[in-house]
Amino acid sequence: MGDLPLFALSEEHQAIREAVRELCAAKVEPFAAAVDEEARYPEEAAAALQAADFHAPHVPEEYGGAGADALATVLVIEEIARVCVASSLIPAVNKLGSMPLLLSGSAELKQTYLSKLAAGEGGFSYCLSEPDAGSDAAAMKTRAVRDGDDWVLSGVKRWITNAGVSEYYTVMAVTDPTVSTGGKAKGISAFVVEKSDEGVSFGAPEKKLGIKGSPTREVYLDNVRIPGDRIIGEEGTGFETAMRTLDHTRVTIAAQAVGVAQGALDYALGYSQERQQFGKRIADFQGLQFLLADMGMKIEAARQLTYAAAGRSERGDKDLTFFGAAAKCFASDVAMEVTTNAVQVLGGYGYTRDYPVERMMRDAKITQIYEGTNQVQRIVIARQLLAGIQSQL
Repeated sequence: MGDLPLFALSEEHQAIREAVRELCAAKVEPFAAAVDEEARYPEEAAAALQAADFHAPHVPEEYGGAGADALATVLVIEEIARVCVASSLIPAVNKLGSMPLLLSGSAELKQTYLSKLAAGEGGFSYCLSEPDAGSDAAAMKTRAVRDGDDWVLSGVKRWITNAGVSEYYTVMAVTDPTVSTGGKAKGISAFVVEKSDEGVSFGAPEKKLGIKGSPTREVYLDNVRIPGDRIIGEEGTGFETAMRTLDHTRVTIAAQAVGVAQGALDYALGYSQERQQFGKRIADFQGLQFLLADMGMKIEAARQLTYAAAGRSERGDKDLTFFGAAAKCFASDVAMEVTTNAVQVLGGYGYTRDYPVERMMRDAKITQIYEGTNQVQRIVIARQLLAGIQSQL
């Protein structure tokens, strides 16, 4: 058969996992409950991740970044989410916000902003959704009008993760409202907006079910004037860039989902071996063993699909859209099921905030919603299948 490569992480990738896990145990997990309870930004985690260069590991080395590949970035996010999903949004959103630059930005734009991101001078958020444009993102109303050499942006963006904390924002806006309804996405362009730009302001933080440590706010653009060279790619290509970005970053949401599911299973396993009822450990009851077995199987299936998608993201394979959507959809459904079952394993204790599994269950829910609901993912997956774009392994 020859020397076939083993289906396993490389030593380098395994070392990254171990390094992030060690960091999280010391500097992220101890604050996770308080961050959730107080609904505050995880400053301790942010500082620790930045010091270790895990805040935006995907930034290429030429811009001063760690140069982590897509799989290494997934491992970082997975391990952080295992103890605190809100904190895992720091590297995840930094990739989401800056991916449009990597895909379509000019050399000058990349040098300016990716270098700042890598150096820890500010995070990068992604502004696509609007009050009336969620799943139908192409229905956005935010406008960007040319004025001399500048662009002037006006509108409202909603559900913006880490808004107010991030220094930089990739904003999608309509630059040509005259295009026909069928091709309205062709009239959308992408821009870099800075928090300090005059006319940029933020709404009150949303009061959310989970990920309370990651602020979600509206971004208001009130005649924000920016230099013409802050457009990302050619005019009219913004929506295409936005969709290509999501192909890559849905893999990071899958990683979050795998991480929080693993964290919940880990806690349930430990608890089940300590908790005694009817004179023996509850882990010795077959009914519970079956539940734990299903949790473990599904997490591993989700993990392997996520890693396979990460490989396609790194290579830019033609079936990335299918794998990104499939990984995000499957892993997030698994995360919701596993975290709910972890609460069940702990019984009444699991329903209290004295134990972490109820937080994990609340945090897991968002992975089924953001970066495209799982209903939208299934539409994407079906279209890819019908078009014949799927890996033939």
